[in-house]
Amino acid sequence: MKKAVFDSKPVLATLPNLPGVYRMLDTTGKVLYVGKAIDLKRRVSSYFQKQGLSPRIQLMVRQIANIETTVTRSEAEALILENNLIKALAPRYNILFRDDKSYPYFMLSGHSYPQMAYYRGKPKRPNQYFGPYPNSYAVRESIQILQKVFRLRTCEDAVFSNRSRPCLLYQIKRCSAPCVGHISNTDYARDVASAVAFLQGRQNELITELNQRMMAAAETMAFEQAAELRDQIQALVRVQEKQFVSSNTSQQDCDVIAAVQQEGLLCVNLVMIRGGRHLGDKSFFPQGEGELDDTLEAFLAQHYLGATLPANLIINGDISTTLQQQLAQQAERKLSIVSKPIGERRVWLSMAEKNATLAINQRLSSKTTQNQRLHELNEVLQLENAARFECFDISHTMGEATVASCVVYDKGAMQPSEYRRYNIETAKAGDDYAAMREVLSRRYTKLSSEEGRLPDAVFIDGGKGQVGVALEVFDEIGLALPIVGIAKGEARKPGLETLILPYLKKTLQLRQDHPALHLIQTVRDEAHRFAITGHRARRAKARTTSTLEHIPGVGNKRRQQLLLRFGGLRGVVAASIEDLTQVEGISPTLAEKIYNALH
Repeated sequence: MKKAVFDSKPVLATLPNLPGVYRMLDTTGKVLYVGKAIDLKRRVSSYFQKQGLSPRIQLMVRQIANIETTVTRSEAEALILENNLIKALAPRYNILFRDDKSYPYFMLSGHSYPQMAYYRGKPKRPNQYFGPYPNSYAVRESIQILQKVFRLRTCEDAVFSNRSRPCLLYQIKRCSAPCVGHISNTDYARDVASAVAFLQGRQNELITELNQRMMAAAETMAFEQAAELRDQIQALVRVQEKQFVSSNTSQQDCDVIAAVQQEGLLCVNLVMIRGGRHLGDKSFFPQGEGELDDTLEAFLAQHYLGATLPANLIINGDISTTLQQQLAQQAERKLSIVSKPIGERRVWLSMAEKNATLAINQRLSSKTTQNQRLHELNEVLQLENAARFECFDISHTMGEATVASCVVYDKGAMQPSEYRRYNIETAKAGDDYAAMREVLSRRYTKLSSEEGRLPDAVFIDGGKGQVGVALEVFDEIGLALPIVGIAKGEARKPGLETLILPYLKKTLQLRQDHPALHLIQTVRDEAHRFAITGHRARRAKARTTSTLEHIPGVGNKRRQQLLLRFGGLRGVVAASIEDLTQVEGISPTLAEKIYNALH
């Protein structure tokens, strides 16, 4: 059964025109795709507006059930974060980014005279790699600049090993010609170490030296040389441009926690930075109400007490001295908790606050959409203030391992903690009507006798036959709940369902974009997913425990011979008594016993 089409409008309405990373999720919360955007609103909207998307992306879009976003300061930051998330989550539809082949690296080879090169692919030892970089231009520019500053070789090994005199790069002062011994191994190694230090962010000494050389050249009226040095300094700064999601100045681990309250909702956004790199963020919506500082302190206590702590915590509020001391004692090392950061840490905190605000806006929009759907559903079903619905579905494979599901929609959302599965035992294999009778009887007999909470209406995934069974069960129990049958449309295509409303004595077919139909499809699809998941688990368990094990006289050897002869348990079940006696060790009496046990 196909899932209901994802309603993207409420999410798109809250997205900002800012750079960032978006994550497409399926109904189970698994990340399908991670992408970057210079404009989140425009980029994410394109998936639902553009025509001519590739088949792979079309398939991905059909599976979207939710979208999460993270705002960044620039497209370059979004690219770096996107790469980190792809490596961490390995989303199914990011196949082009496997092994980081789409992200370039700066490489220093492991030779005695290391080569400086542009590299794509999986890093290999003993080479050194720096990156990944946002784009190929940044790597190639860094190679050019480091050629000017450190004069490291860029030639391939075949060229390097067969030179008898320096190449043109030596003549234009872009290489120190180690190929012909114009520089010692020690001096070349020193230049390599300086290049590594620069690539690792320790470039202050180098830039200071270039500044001094530039000033000296200007004082001697060597303005052309001074301009070249100025360009080198600017290029060096540009290559290692300060990234707030990949910090050059703070290599320690850090968590940034921002609590934000807006329109009655509280949200805590946690940003994790390790080794100066942004690994992603997560938004939490605590249950209950409280002040911002109380919410922040409760989150810190629940999230970190008894857990591993980073070296730094950056927060946007005050917490008690007791909690600070407890966390410091637990860390067993120096723990920095900063509530009023400055510099790049202030930017990190602002990003966390912005992401928390965005998450709140998305949830508010989603809540508004759910309220609208619920209102429309009440009008369509002619109910008054109905808010709680239960939906039932039956799943089996040719009658094997039949499982019924009951899912609950309440408080404007699905309530997974209230879902229930029922293994069908009494109904004949393949009899969906009997299976529906069993699950409804078990469910509502128990609720009625225990005075449990009854739904405002019951959805049945099925046609008139299943609805008729539900009416009979409710009549026997003495319940008067509205029943809504959801009959599949032509070719089981979503949007063509027919609603069977026996309490109104009519059927109804809503237009495909009707909000009420979207809500019904959401609940129905969840019931189907929950049922089929349970059925597959039960079927797998049944197939790992052969029913042959429980037949007296059939030991391991005979069981293996039977399964081998008939190709599995299904073949044994289909075999006649005469067929069974053809297996070595199976007498007519035992064959009859096996046959009777399996039928």
